[in-house]
Amino acid sequence: MTQAHDADVIIAGAGMAGATLGLALASAGLTAILVDPAPFDAQLAPTFDGRSSAIAYASFRQWRALGVGGDLEPHAQRIEQILVTDGTSPGAAASRPGSAFLRFDSAEIGDVSDGEPLGYLIENRRIRAALAAGVLQSPNLTVLAPMKVTAVEVTPGAAKVTLSDGRVLSAPLVVGAEGKASVVRREAGIDTIGWGYGQSGVVATVALERDHDGVAHEYFLPGGPFAILPLTEQRASLVWTEKTAQAEALRHARPEILHAHMQRRFGEFLGAPTVQGPIFVYPLALSLAEQMSAPRVALLGDAAHGVHPIAGQGLNLGLKDAAALAQVLVEALRLGEDIGSEVVLERYAAWRRFDNTMLAAATDVFTRLFSNDIAPLRAVRGLGLAVVNRIAPARKFFMREAGGAVGDLPRLLRGEAL
Repeated sequence: MTQAHDADVIIAGAGMAGATLGLALASAGLTAILVDPAPFDAQLAPTFDGRSSAIAYASFRQWRALGVGGDLEPHAQRIEQILVTDGTSPGAAASRPGSAFLRFDSAEIGDVSDGEPLGYLIENRRIRAALAAGVLQSPNLTVLAPMKVTAVEVTPGAAKVTLSDGRVLSAPLVVGAEGKASVVRREAGIDTIGWGYGQSGVVATVALERDHDGVAHEYFLPGGPFAILPLTEQRASLVWTEKTAQAEALRHARPEILHAHMQRRFGEFLGAPTVQGPIFVYPLALSLAEQMSAPRVALLGDAAHGVHPIAGQGLNLGLKDAAALAQVLVEALRLGEDIGSEVVLERYAAWRRFDNTMLAAATDVFTRLFSNDIAPLRAVRGLGLAVVNRIAPARKFFMREAGGAVGDLPRLLRGEAL
């Protein structure tokens, strides 16, 4: 970094993807300033983000390589199996699920995953806390929060960022990691394509009467998918899709009404669930930036792509972005290149463009295919599940894909330092 700049990189957004990028850059000696509109401590409160995330084992390797895996291990529930069923009646683990049934087992890919599970389920507040601790301990990282990026001006030699307090900061590169309403993306003139689904995800954490044994359940009902995701301490995160009006009604429903709705979808196989904490409702939509980079600007995470949670890959896409962008920037710096140049940023965009686009398209197709009760479609998807369940190589491919271990992986996703 030259004296003309305040840091090597300015990152707008200190959420999970932005903080991971900051730690990755800092691990290789780069300096970064993270700017976030929320007070840093507020992001750690249980009421700030009630979701839990399915973390691919490759993504968890990245956190281990960056030194935050140890803080996350006690809160990370291994996902040993995933059970997918399809039908028109509730009961996610019916004793006779029929042919529309698919089971993934981590033991099948143990030879290529080094004994890792299919993934990990971790509450977002735990992830935020571990990343925040790592960020605050790094001498290469500076946090400005609460603070907003209000404008970005690009010059031939720098990106100049105007903050909500009037300050102007300069760096060779600014990264937009501040979510779907990204100011950095807007200032760079990057448009998005996408649409809403008219649905919202209802999220609740529940205590279970019986042990979940590390099994995640994805059950497709006519109104949308219903997931029971195992957490530590014999708990689960429930994520189910409803039409937006119905989802909002559930947010404000009396406890006995909410419990009745939940029990009909949940079934009896883990006993009666007991809700812990508030109910969260999140609108569901597809959003894809037309470009992942512009002069002296790069996008990652939800600023670049927002997908339906049907496959549990939203955060993992952002973590892959962070690993790829960090590697591209570090390698460019070691070669003496300008890390904000278009030729450098195009390497990052080219690396991530196909994966992000294909995943967004796949989740959209799955959402439309499974969120209905049309008989011909139900027959086709039931046949598809049955066929994949009977073909071991197909099951293994999908498990490795979900684990983030397919394709040209950045070093951090292989568990290697930059």
